[in-house]
Amino acid sequence: MKDYHLLDEIQEDLKQNRTTCAKLVDGYLANIEKGKHLNAFVEVYSEEAKHRAREIDIKISNNTAGPLAGLIFGIKDLICYKNHQVNGSSNILSGFESQFSATAVERLLEQDAIVIGRQNCDEFGMGSSNENSAHGPALNPLDPSRVPGGSSGGSAAAVAANMCHIALGTDTGGSVRQPAAFCGITGLKPTYSRISRWGLLAYASSFDTIGIFSKSAEDNARVLQVIAGKDGKDATCSSQPTPEFNTPITDKKFRISYFKQFFTNEGIQPEIRAAYKSLVEQLGNGGHELIEAEFPYADYILPTYYILTTAEASTNLSRYDGAHYGLRSSNTEDLETMYKRSRTEGFGDEVRRRIMLGTFVLSADYYDAYFTTAQKVRKLIKAATENILADSDFIITPTTPTTAFKQNSHTSPLAMYMADLFTVQASISGIPAISIPCGSDGENLPIGMQIMAGAFEEEKLFAFSKILQNKTR
Repeated sequence: MKDYHLLDEIQEDLKQNRTTCAKLVDGYLANIEKGKHLNAFVEVYSEEAKHRAREIDIKISNNTAGPLAGLIFGIKDLICYKNHQVNGSSNILSGFESQFSATAVERLLEQDAIVIGRQNCDEFGMGSSNENSAHGPALNPLDPSRVPGGSSGGSAAAVAANMCHIALGTDTGGSVRQPAAFCGITGLKPTYSRISRWGLLAYASSFDTIGIFSKSAEDNARVLQVIAGKDGKDATCSSQPTPEFNTPITDKKFRISYFKQFFTNEGIQPEIRAAYKSLVEQLGNGGHELIEAEFPYADYILPTYYILTTAEASTNLSRYDGAHYGLRSSNTEDLETMYKRSRTEGFGDEVRRRIMLGTFVLSADYYDAYFTTAQKVRKLIKAATENILADSDFIITPTTPTTAFKQNSHTSPLAMYMADLFTVQASISGIPAISIPCGSDGENLPIGMQIMAGAFEEEKLFAFSKILQNKTR
């Protein structure tokens, strides 16, 4: 089938009777079958998607179709869809069926988008490679010997391999932006609270956001337009008005902060350093005002993130105990062994590691030394980031320190955590950030660049992203 870059192209072909929703679904299903080896999907809603496509084709012929007619999307296996399984790619929830749909999914369906399946991810969103999944690893469609990134690796791989047009992922510390960079597509983490978290399996509640994968900033903005906004089911969801995100490209010049030390930092892959420097120079030559920024808390970003998120994970994942729902070990003698063995058998190594670390930092003897201190440092990081953005429109950085790495190459947890080096700043600060493709390295693997903006400034973020994507296509 045709590899559509924009939803506008799909809808123009629908309007001109060059295709139908039924044909689109058939085409994506064929691509899913062809790319089964990538393990991007854990469940495909074939018959349901076909049935819904026929219904929407009738709506199109009657001129009653919603604004997202023709949009085929997938959902990460952390996002609930009523009467369908969701298990966070974990054995602890094997076979669990959701009783309701996430607000983001409901809003897309209400506008006549079609959901095509559930996509692979790192267990409970904990990972940067999609190798920590009970369903097995997802592979990068650009080079199957490499990871697609994580934790939303299956969603990124599916969009990149043309298995769906859009995917909903989740981003706690970079889990949309990093796989978007590794797979050469666009990935948005919106402002924390911009999208309702209702129906999202919790990892770290003060960080978790639903994010969007697409092939363009334009389509990312169209999806956010629909799923953003106040939700009475989620008390943490903002009541901030939803503006028109898809504004026309203008010749406005922006003030852009960058970090000069990234030009020479040996921890960053040379091609990424060169691409970052080149982008900064292009922006300066294009008339944008460049500001060389300093960030005094750079060394504390990753430790702060992992202390706080593991603490929240320890609390959130305590609900999976084998007593109420999900896996219950058959090898138990009493209540205590039922709890212990159900959780030991149900959770993978990385999830157990983070639960134990989080339990440690929340313990009475270490609470103030670690958790309370990390909360204080979080405030400092947030304030320092906001100070930079008070004097500029955007902060630009590489999305990742390397391009997609080989499967099974990062055996050390610390090496894996370093993949989040540039993405966690926006997560700690609660601000929106987007990754867009920006060239490739010597092995033709994509490089991603990250743009951060002030809280609830997605409209401005998309406007600038369109300028950059036109420069880098």
